[in-house]
Amino acid sequence: MRTVSRSVGRTPLRVATAPAASRALSVRFFCSHKQHKRIPTTKAGINPGVLGALAAGALAGWYFYSGEPTPSRDSWRKVNFHNVYKDIAALLEDEDYDDGSYGPVFVRLAWHASGTYDRKTGTGGSDGATIRFKPESGHGANAGLDVARARLEPLKKKYPHISYGDLYTLAGVVAVQELGGPTVRWRPGRSDEKISANCTPDGRLPDAAQGANHVRDIFYRMGFNDQEIAALIGAHALGRCHSNRSGYEGPWNASPTSFTNFFYTELLEDKWVPKKWDGPAQYVDKDTKSFMMLPADIAFKTDPQFRKYVEKYAADQDAFFADFAPAFTKLLELGVKFPEDAPVYEFKTLE
Repeated sequence: MRTVSRSVGRTPLRVATAPAASRALSVRFFCSHKQHKRIPTTKAGINPGVLGALAAGALAGWYFYSGEPTPSRDSWRKVNFHNVYKDIAALLEDEDYDDGSYGPVFVRLAWHASGTYDRKTGTGGSDGATIRFKPESGHGANAGLDVARARLEPLKKKYPHISYGDLYTLAGVVAVQELGGPTVRWRPGRSDEKISANCTPDGRLPDAAQGANHVRDIFYRMGFNDQEIAALIGAHALGRCHSNRSGYEGPWNASPTSFTNFFYTELLEDKWVPKKWDGPAQYVDKDTKSFMMLPADIAFKTDPQFRKYVEKYAADQDAFFADFAPAFTKLLELGVKFPEDAPVYEFKTLE
């Protein structure tokens, strides 16, 4: 598994040169993200035909209303998921997009498709893939995810028997692994809703402006404990926030396309001060003002129960990986009634 020196975190960031329309993406929980100073991750050249199909498909703009039959819960049996994994990996790297990788926004898509689950009502989650329908696709927390869905749409055409729920969650697994993270167990069997009637209400995803109590309310609703919450937040090592999406701006560290424990090390080792600007309240590192933290991120430093896990993961990346992998699998499976014979995959990375 690739290792990344934390010294990268002190390297000046390269300003992205992507067009303004594409500079508005990337990763996970509390906002849409992106970042600078790219570290090479996945390799190009895998199944290049997919990239040609992408360009045609994205320009056509047909995303999720292709007119093809909606896969049943058993359609996954006709899909070679090892080939799907490889084709998703081929879509990660793009020199003309963001920092050269769609990985962070794929993680965010998988998370937001899954993180709407409510264990009390049994609603939400990745089963049904309602994130592709309005009004859910238009919720503020999902701003920018249309680009991720468009990037994956050619694979839905290539593999018509895969459900969107399986495609979106598998894309998150591919991204975590190919960007240097742990092996994440994944299984197929999600079905797709045909209409938007079962879209989840707005407000089920975390609010970046809130503190520890809010974070717990959101994650406890899904059935997570403090340790799992603290492990999942580590995915903020990927990507950055964008002012034209979430209102927030800036990267967490300087290795946006590598999955590391840098979120924790930066959170503890830097001094964070309020950012002076016209946007919403957020924090920047005092020394360089190159990196940022959200109010909800700071809660993991100030709350004693969260902080003990932050300290653990900052000191030991292997421990972080060991705890993140099962928590992420749990997230992706919330509310899904898998077939009894659905296999559990542990995909090998392509490196």
